[in-house]
Amino acid sequence: MLPAPSPDLLPGTAALREAAAAWLAELERERRFSANTVEAYGRDLRQFLAHLARTGENPDIPALVALKPRDLRGFMAARRAEGIGGRSLMRALAALRSFARHLDREGHGTVAALSAVRSPKVERRLPRPLPVPAAVAMASPDIRAGEDRAPWILARDAAVLALLYGAGLRIGEALGVRRRDAPVNGIDTLTVLGKGGKTRMVPVIAPVQGAVAEYLALCPYALSPEGPLFVGAKGGPLSPRIVQLAVASLRGALGLPDSATPHALRHSFATHLLARQGDLRAIQDLLGHASLATTQLYTKVDAARLLGAYAAAHPRA
Repeated sequence: MLPAPSPDLLPGTAALREAAAAWLAELERERRFSANTVEAYGRDLRQFLAHLARTGENPDIPALVALKPRDLRGFMAARRAEGIGGRSLMRALAALRSFARHLDREGHGTVAALSAVRSPKVERRLPRPLPVPAAVAMASPDIRAGEDRAPWILARDAAVLALLYGAGLRIGEALGVRRRDAPVNGIDTLTVLGKGGKTRMVPVIAPVQGAVAEYLALCPYALSPEGPLFVGAKGGPLSPRIVQLAVASLRGALGLPDSATPHALRHSFATHLLARQGDLRAIQDLLGHASLATTQLYTKVDAARLLGAYAAAHPRA
């Protein structure tokens, strides 16, 4: 695998590196892409340019404008041979098309070959929610009471997971909450900064408020109002990896499959609301989905569950 991208280390001419740096900055500053997406797009561009260099092409701006469809298909075939899946290839094409549009806007010309190459077909995977008892247990510190961990850390992990399941947050959204915005002392809503820099307001139910209050009561650090609500063992910002490890421990205790991840709690939030006749548009707003089609995946999850129950229980199934 190639190392993480840096515009200064991209194969090609100085003009190409300068254009790439301006493109990545535009994605982050103007398009407000997440840092992870910007990093992935930059890595995709670097991998493509490295492929061109290995095949004898000169990776500069005129060469990109003059690309042939066979160049892109060759890159995709090489990546597939390395074991790269359809989703990653689809993102790589999206990154190249984005960079091509940037070059076009800057007056370098149109990369016509990109319009002649189809994105790989990728079947949308259905979300894999947890059963209600498992989701509730994950957000409780009691299930980990026997671990040799400080009580405040167990309470912290429980509060983070309570926000994922009780408010449908992404892990990055939960860890991005500031101390001054903590949903405690009667505050029953939370303004969340989601993907694309979009904000949304979500309700916070009493059990989640209680979990956050329990964590704050036990936390040994004086948290700055403008600093993160959730901190690590040494008082710095809490890493998502720590939450993932906590969930892995809970998977073992509860006998859950590997699909029981922090993000599965967000899936569970949506699926369980929908199963209780929650309004699809309201769930879309709560999750911060830009498209209703994304939220509609959860209707398929519920239908699949009902069909599974029918097949397992009906005498003539």
